[in-house]
Amino acid sequence: MTVTSSPAALPPLAARARTVGGSPVREILAVTARPEMINFAGGLPAPELFDREGIAAAFRTVLEELPERALQYSTTEGEPALRQGLAARIHAQGLPTEADDLLITTGSQQALSLLASALVDPGDTVLVESPCYLAALQVFGLAGARVLPVPCDADGVDPAALQELIRVERPKLLYLVPTFQNPTGRTMPAARRAAVATAAARHGLWIVEDDPYGELRYDGERVPWIASFPGAEDRTVLLGSFSKVMAPGLRLGWLRAPAALRRACAVAKQAADLHTPTVNQLAAACYLDVLDGHVAKVRTVYGERRDAMLAGLPDALPAGSAWDRPEGGMFLWARLPESYDTTALLRRAVDHDVAYVPGEPFYAADPDRSTLRLCFVTQTPQEIAEGLRRLAKSLNG
Repeated sequence: MTVTSSPAALPPLAARARTVGGSPVREILAVTARPEMINFAGGLPAPELFDREGIAAAFRTVLEELPERALQYSTTEGEPALRQGLAARIHAQGLPTEADDLLITTGSQQALSLLASALVDPGDTVLVESPCYLAALQVFGLAGARVLPVPCDADGVDPAALQELIRVERPKLLYLVPTFQNPTGRTMPAARRAAVATAAARHGLWIVEDDPYGELRYDGERVPWIASFPGAEDRTVLLGSFSKVMAPGLRLGWLRAPAALRRACAVAKQAADLHTPTVNQLAAACYLDVLDGHVAKVRTVYGERRDAMLAGLPDALPAGSAWDRPEGGMFLWARLPESYDTTALLRRAVDHDVAYVPGEPFYAADPDRSTLRLCFVTQTPQEIAEGLRRLAKSLNG
């Protein structure tokens, strides 16, 4: 007689995988993919504006002229041609940069993950804006960080509150999206950036300056990177991305960091994916010659779409709502009267074939449930107007 026993239970998932949830935006996108949906939820560049011919030509050039190199393994740090072209671009925008200052990443989201691996030990304190880019909250949560929000106003983090939190909590780093912030669209003025740089220098703090939207400015004057202010030079990591200005499917980002930290990130990247795809890097390097012209076209269209959404909001949102006019970027942040819970109301909006992101998941603590984020770049002005009509019906229903 054969005796069988039940198989032993498998070991559990790592604690960090059990405690950190998925991206609410990704989950919303998964249930709003039907064609009749007007989706203000995703941070999706307008697909009709992708320079398909220009990008295809760049790939053809690379595959015809450099096939052995384009299809081969590359260095972890990134293709020299792309790093050199990118360094020249950053330098021209006011921040002296050499190719060796840069590490090419598989999207700027990977740069955040590499920094968390290189800098954050479980239990370390990380300061973030309130509200904050929610995928950064995921990254730092997976790293086991203690994530604390810094009080913010219309200009970003409050310098006095930041100083007090640094003094009391002894954080390791401060994460910021100071230009056209996700989710609020706000931009930190130069004086506030200088104050942040001074605080980091005085107290010994890393600054992670994430700038995926900075080239999408529709009006106003460009504000220098925090990395360029006195006191921030040796302690600021600047992140950037080609996703919003070239194409997100290429998955190309970069980080600019002091040498020791950059080397640590390169080691972390070796363990993650060895290197970012070579052919994509070389095609992007080839495309840099025409990127400025493409970005100018995108800015014009996105600026019109921002204006269309701003024009429709007074009729779409309940009386007593408030919102700002972002000078650039992709997002508009609105606050409804206190009685509204945008998480609870999302299902009603989806039933009306329109979607947004509730504000709740963007907060590290004490969420404002009356807030929501709207992306204005994906739809045409006509689609935006219709989407806002549907949103008004759902909120008044």
